[in-house]
Amino acid sequence: MNTNEIILYSVLALFFVLFLVVQKRLTKIIKALLFSLIAILAGISFYVLNLDDSKNFAFAKERVEEVAKKTKENIEKLSSEITTKESVLLEATAINQLPELPRGCEVTALAMLLQYAGVNVDKMTLAEEVTKNTTAYEVVNGTIYYGNPNDGFVGDMYSLEGPGLGVYHKPIAELAEKYLPGAIVDFSGSDFDSVKEQLSDGRPVWVITTSKFKELSDDNFRTWVTPSGTIDVTYSEHSVLITGYDKDYVYFNDPLTGEQNKKAPIDDFIASWVQMGSQAITYSN
Repeated sequence: MNTNEIILYSVLALFFVLFLVVQKRLTKIIKALLFSLIAILAGISFYVLNLDDSKNFAFAKERVEEVAKKTKENIEKLSSEITTKESVLLEATAINQLPELPRGCEVTALAMLLQYAGVNVDKMTLAEEVTKNTTAYEVVNGTIYYGNPNDGFVGDMYSLEGPGLGVYHKPIAELAEKYLPGAIVDFSGSDFDSVKEQLSDGRPVWVITTSKFKELSDDNFRTWVTPSGTIDVTYSEHSVLITGYDKDYVYFNDPLTGEQNKKAPIDDFIASWVQMGSQAITYSN
């Protein structure tokens, strides 16, 4: 591979990465536009790499650079469409998980998110429909063998009498897709600025945090061996619907109490959210 080929492939890779970085924030039409521009760039590059004449090569390379520049400008413009506000407070209807779902905070928070999006669905329907992980609880020589909340709901959602835990973002996002096909945005792993951007654009965010809304010490976690790998879990895992923030607090609807726009210190809340894997789900307009 010669120097020109390396440059062209590098340009392609750069703008495809930029597209991936911002694509979760953009509408389907804008996504299609950006992908089309990158596809055009790829086509020109392929043509360039098959040219023998140096003059034609230089001409085509110039066209590639023009398209690349235009694509970069569009990405920068569109990715800045959402302006992060200093403070936000949305009015989403609060739903209490109790008494029916003592372990059902995740589906209850999802019911709040979907209802805010205009979907007529209740917590009990979602509790029935969410994927379940039916791996039996077993302790062998001090080692706990149980299910993985990344694969489905672990334990009994309707009672605290037996073992159980909850469910993480992947099965919740899959369930949400049933009600808002193609519109669910699972941006787990992003930083909290991404949460603020969604809230600033008028959408609450489903998250996993801790029941104390602050980072937990290591002795609050247990190691489980599951069919899909070893994981560390805490029985203090909790899910809420974030409805706002300001410089001091995060505001959220708490399924455990049914309280609307409950607040917790923002630094503590973010630390607990990051500790639980920065799990976050919303929807696109």
